[in-house]
Formats: sequence, C-alpha cells, structure tokens
Amino acid sequence: MLPNLISKTITLEDGREIILETGALAKQADGAVVVRMGKAILLATVVTKKEAGEGVDFLPMSVDYQEKFAASGKIPGGFLKREGRLSDYEILISRMVDRAIRPIFPDDYHADTNITITLMSSDEDILPDCLAGLAASAALAVSDIPFNGPISEVRVAKIDGKLTINPKPSDLERASMELIVAGSEEFILMVEGEGDEISEDEMVEALQFAHEELKRHCQVQKELTKLVGKEQKREYSHEENDEALLEKMKAELYDKLYEVVSRQIPNKQERTDLTKAIKESFVESLGEEHEFNESLIGKYFGKIHKEAARNFTLTEKKRLDGRNPDEIRPIWSVVDYLPSAHGSAIFTRGETQSITTCTLGTKLDEQMVDGAVHSGFNKFYLHYNFPGFSTGEVKINRGPGRREVGHGNLAMRALKKVLPADADNPYTIRIVSDILESNGSSSMATVCAGSLALMDAGISIKSAVTGIAMGMISDPKTGNYTILSDILGDEDHLGDMDFKVTGTAKGITACQMDLKVEGLDYNVLKEALYQARKGRLHILEEITKTLAEPRGEFKPHAPRSYNMQIPKELIGAVIGPGGKVIQEIQKDTGATIIIEEVDNMGKINVFSNNQDSMDGAIARIKAIVAQPEIGEVYTGKVKNIMPFGAFVEFMPGKDGLLHISEIKWERLESMDGVLESGEEISVKLIDVDKKTGKYKLSRKALIPKPEKKDK
Repeated sequence: MLPNLISKTITLEDGREIILETGALAKQADGAVVVRMGKAILLATVVTKKEAGEGVDFLPMSVDYQEKFAASGKIPGGFLKREGRLSDYEILISRMVDRAIRPIFPDDYHADTNITITLMSSDEDILPDCLAGLAASAALAVSDIPFNGPISEVRVAKIDGKLTINPKPSDLERASMELIVAGSEEFILMVEGEGDEISEDEMVEALQFAHEELKRHCQVQKELTKLVGKEQKREYSHEENDEALLEKMKAELYDKLYEVVSRQIPNKQERTDLTKAIKESFVESLGEEHEFNESLIGKYFGKIHKEAARNFTLTEKKRLDGRNPDEIRPIWSVVDYLPSAHGSAIFTRGETQSITTCTLGTKLDEQMVDGAVHSGFNKFYLHYNFPGFSTGEVKINRGPGRREVGHGNLAMRALKKVLPADADNPYTIRIVSDILESNGSSSMATVCAGSLALMDAGISIKSAVTGIAMGMISDPKTGNYTILSDILGDEDHLGDMDFKVTGTAKGITACQMDLKVEGLDYNVLKEALYQARKGRLHILEEITKTLAEPRGEFKPHAPRSYNMQIPKELIGAVIGPGGKVIQEIQKDTGATIIIEEVDNMGKINVFSNNQDSMDGAIARIKAIVAQPEIGEVYTGKVKNIMPFGAFVEFMPGKDGLLHISEIKWERLESMDGVLESGEEISVKLIDVDKKTGKYKLSRKALIPKPEKKDK
C-alpha cells in the first residue's frame, strides 16, 4: 500500500486515461509527480533554491528528460553499460519542455531550478514525449514554487483526415501532420512539428483542437494542487531595484535610444556600437564619486532600449534596419561552391549565412539509433554547427549544444518531407550546415541552403523548401501589434513571438513557435502564417534563380548506385562461405556491395564512383546468380581431373562433370595428358540430373563429328 497517495485522472476522447499521482515517490524534492498512461510511467521532480545567486537577473533553469533502458527491458550498449549523456532525442524533448515551462515563471524569479523527467517504464503503444510537459507542470503544481501555470503538452496528428490527440505510434505512421503543442488554459506557449505540405488553415485548426485538450489537463492539475494543499506558493525576493535610478535613466536615455533606433541602420555592429556609446556616456556622467550598481544600470538600460525599439516599431511600422514589417532582407545564393563535395550551397540573407554540404553514402553509413525506446537506423540526418565567429564572438568550439541539436532537428524535419521514398533512394544522405554569419534565424538559412545542396547533389526532391522566422511586437493594453517577417536577432530578443515556418510552394513541411506574451489571438496567428507564406514564396523565387530543380546527374565523383533483385535462395551464393565471395568481389573491383533480404527477395545495392568498378562488380554478381540453361555454351576452368573425366567450373560456384566420353568423338582410354588443371575450355551444358541437380557437360558437342571413312 503506497503511503498518502493522491491522484487525479485525465480521460482522453478515446477512453484512454492519464493518471497523475503524488505523495509516494521522491518526497524530498520540492515537487514530484508520477504520470501513468498504459504501462508507460514517468517520474517528474522539481527542485529550486530558496534564493537567487548574487547578481543573477534571469532564471537559471535546467530541464533534463531521460529514458531509462530498463524501462523497455534493455541493457545499454557501449563499454560502461550504463546511461550516459542525454541522446539527441532526449535533448529535443528537454528543449520542448523548457520552452513551454520557462515563460510561466514570474519574470523576477531567479532561483536555480532543476526539473528532471525520467521514463521509468515504457509502453510500445504510448509515445512518452507528449507526456513530459504535463509531468513537469504537475510537479510544479504540487510544490510551493511560484509559477503562472499550470500548462500541458499534447501531440495532435491528422490521421486519415481526422485530428487525434496523443495517437499510437502505429497510427502516427499514416499522419499527414504531427504537432507537439504546449499551452495553459488561456493561451498556447509552444508548437513544434511537421506536415506533408499542409495549409495554414489546417495548422490553425490543429492548434485550436489541441488547445481544447490542454485546457482540460490544466483544470485537472489545479484540482490536484488543491488536494495536496499547495495553493499558497513561497514568497521570494530575488531582485534589487532602484526606482530613482530607473526614472533618471529613462528620462535621460529614452529619447537618445529612440533616436538611434529611428535611424534604421542596416548594419548590426553599427547599431550596437551607437547603443553601447550611449550607455558608456551615461556611466561617465555619473562621476567617480557617485556610487552606482553596474548590474542595475545594465538591466535598466536593456529595459529602456527594448521599450524604445518596440514603441518605434509599433508606432512607425518600421524595423530596426529600415525594412517594412513584411520585407525580406537581400538574398544571394550559389551552388557547387565546394568542388569535392557531392553537393554544396551558400545561402545568405542579410547578415545570416550558411554554407551547407550534401554527402551521399551507402547503407553502411546509416546512423544507428540505440535508445531505451527507439532503435533502428536513419538514412537521412542533418548536422548544424554554430561557431563563435558567426556572431563575432571569441568562443572555443566544443561539441554541439542543445541549441545546435534543436536547430538541426528543425531543418531536418523540414527537408525530409520532400525526399524521395526509400524505395527510390538507395543513398544515405548527410547534410551539414556551418553557420558563417548569424543575425536572425540561421536555422531557416540552413533549410534554404540544405534544399539547394540536395538539388546540387542530384537528389530528386519533390520540391525546393524554404523557411522564414516570423516575429511580433504587441501592446496588450491597446491591442496594437505588428507582425515581422524575417526577424533580426535583436527583434527576436525584444519581440513577443518567434515563429519559424518552412515549406514548399504547395504547403508547410515543419514549424516551431515560441511565445513570450500571454495570449495570441488565432486570427493574429493566421495572419502571421499567411504573411510567412508570402515571405517563403519570395525566398523560393530567389533561390530558384540559382537552381530551379535537381540536377539530372550526380557529380562525377559522387557514388553511383545500381539495384538488382535475386531469388532469396541465391543470397548465400553471392555472400559465399564466411563472406568470402562478396569480400573478394569488393576487393577486386573497389565497389561497395550491400545485400539484404526484403519482402522475401534478395535486394542488392552496388555503389561505386567509378563506372568500370561498378560494371565489374555487377558482371560478377550476375554471373553468380545466373541460372544455367541446357544448350548454352560456357567458358569453364578445369578444377579436378579424375580417371572418369574432369570437373569443370563453368559458372561461378557451379561445377559440372565433363565425362571422358564427352571430351572427344574419339574413344579415350584414360585422362592422362588430355586436360590440365586450371585449363580454360569451352563446354556445353547438355543435361541436369533431375534427382541430384548435377550438371552434365560436353566438349565434343562443340566439335564437328568426324565423317566415317569408307572401307
């Protein structure tokens, strides 16, 4: 009997239940909740410090989602045989929870906070990622930690034309759209997902559908909070304020900052230098004898600058760099920039630039996924790199961080929707985006450059894909708002929305949205989506000037592929004992050969970047799998000589008996001196024994029969 167990149940539309439990596990955490759905069990805990660190003016929060291998009855691979650093999949789920949870904390709450979500038990019919946000919020709900929640997350998918909440993995395979949506009772906070070139109206409909479910989840969490008696949250005081200093700074600096903003300077560094000079001048004006808090000055200066920039955009409907709200920065692009790559492209939009490569590999290059729940292979993957020099920073390049993993995943989802079907694409494809400059939405530059690199490599994608980052600045008091296309880094920082949308001329392939403001009217959201569509089509028009469609041929140095099918029973003959035959063919020809059983047939892929190499390998394989035909003539090699004849290998791996009576028309008394081992001779297949399957060969059948001499 579990002690003091308190639980609440959420019932989905199809009757499945999500159970929230607290009071039994991890009781020393500030908040702990177990979420159950079927056999899937997640434990979420939250712990925060009582006070913020000295000088901290932000929320130092970490969210870690991890799946235990024991949850699905597995033992981790590798030498250590234990869970290690989070996988990319776990990082992506951690990021989604973080993006949904972070905005609901009070702006002045700065205590160190750690949220841990652990998959303790898995269920093959339940996808746990859509429960992680609910678990984290519920753990906060049963704690005394102040937050403006609760929130929840759900997966909404369109399957067979119908919207469904948290579908089974088997049903998700038929989905034309899949989104993870997070929100509170009042508004949506975060969206991430993909679609098969869906319309803007379809996306808005899905978000509205998901929000209705989110409202019920939030209501149940509020009831759970009451049951555990945690309506009263802890008091805190994490900020030191000086209202007199704030008023002084605003009176002296607001107009100066507004004037700099109103100059609409296109260059980021120039804007930064002018803004920095205003701050330095103010500090100097205080004098050495004046005691001031440098941290407060920095915070207030940022606040005033943000207010000036937002007011300028709302009032003048102009941007920091002089553009109109729906105007896209200048674009240029080139392909085939790197001559040794299989495909390459540079995409530059304003001060954001990506150089992207496409590399074609074989099945041996597939990415192995060995997770607690998900296992298998990826034949398309995308890596995104963001070095410090791209923003003019001095930063040592380490491994990719969570941001790089998230940006790369978004670009990968955008592009995978236009790739040819696996049956039509024998290649493993790796895209790598290296960001050379960044001032706003380098992930969307990656999508554009990746699309060009794929076409430059000769991959027959359905259509080119482009992406755009949308922003918004709004005034809740007046209801005034301005939607911004192709946002700058500064606009991302000072704005209320970061909405990335990718797609083809036909529709949306992926999206990612984060809101920083409470409430987003669905009509405004729809307006943003249609403005994004206009921007995407403009970018599409620009990149098609560089390359309008996939190249008709691969680069000369790119691997070619040849596919063939053979009867399943011949797979062993091609491989040979211990792999001897296939290894010998690869060694002799230099080709790479992949053979596997698919749909009760042998499927062979031959890869080579040299035509002679490929032709040689194909000829050897065809010779092995060719079926001997009675009456056909073959060039064979004498393998063994016996008193009654010789065994001749007339096809790879196939020996036949050339009987002594079938060597010549004349009668031979013995085999001495007639043939030599290794000698090549022409023979004709004259019969196949129906019982044993042994082959009977003849040489004399190829020699004219001597005429009989008259006596």
